[in-house]
Amino acid sequence: MDFLTIWLASVPDFAVPFALTALGLIVTERSGVLSLGAEGYMLVGAVAAIGAQIATGHPQLALLVAMFGASVVSSLFAIMTIWLRINQIISGLAIVFLCEGGTGLIGTMLGWTNHPVAGLGVLDPASFVPVAWIRRLFEQNAIVYLTPLIFAAVASYLYRTTSGLRLRAVGENPQAADAAGIAVLRYRFVAVMAGSALIGLAGAYISLVSTKLWIPGMTGGRGWISIGLVIFARWSPWRALAGALLFGGIEALIPQLAASGVALPQYFVLMSPYLITLGVMIWVALKTQDGGGAPASIGDPYLREERR
Repeated sequence: MDFLTIWLASVPDFAVPFALTALGLIVTERSGVLSLGAEGYMLVGAVAAIGAQIATGHPQLALLVAMFGASVVSSLFAIMTIWLRINQIISGLAIVFLCEGGTGLIGTMLGWTNHPVAGLGVLDPASFVPVAWIRRLFEQNAIVYLTPLIFAAVASYLYRTTSGLRLRAVGENPQAADAAGIAVLRYRFVAVMAGSALIGLAGAYISLVSTKLWIPGMTGGRGWISIGLVIFARWSPWRALAGALLFGGIEALIPQLAASGVALPQYFVLMSPYLITLGVMIWVALKTQDGGGAPASIGDPYLREERR
């Protein structure tokens, strides 16, 4: 029971970064822009949150700074891909490399590396949950409780508002959307920045909530795994949340097994998240024959003069 309780209680902490990153990618890619820069935006959010926390001492403000920082960096990607129409795959990879090097340089130069911070604490549910093992499950931070609300808000926007319908139309058929009077480039630009802000929040969660310090490259490939999660979810927010819980549960299980004395090869532990991601992507490819639910125009630049 102790093993099960500790494992279940730790799942949200592992799942939230996957969930927020996947949601940010869905917002961006629903507009037709292929975003491979999630790993970089997470690193920007992580280092920005630590810097803001050290400077101000307010974790809530640090989370907002992280979202703003990732959004600003993503504007460079948006300019390259939406207005200059540079290949979106190459641009995304370039952003990742830029952010990996830039955040490492900034964190080292400013002395933020391995600098412990107070971060965001957990909420105490003792007053309304009398049973000890159930109370342990509810001892989570505020972001864990806010994440389902964020998903509800984004899903409601995408599927229940006129603006969300236009965003999805831009991703499916930008020529038809433009003919209907929708500002295709503006919708894509805003979607990139809004989605990247959520990804920056995911990075801030890792540095400010999970570890409470900054280490270069601390996201550990979670941005890449989240790209596979989006494919698994077929670009659906609620499926992405369920998938994040699955991925988070698997990742949370590994340290629990190690703590219980189960001997696990070091390199197997390191490769297991990526092995699982590959397996999920292969399963989705075999399961679906219709493009996997991806927006029809994802990855295609749009030039109004070429409208057909």
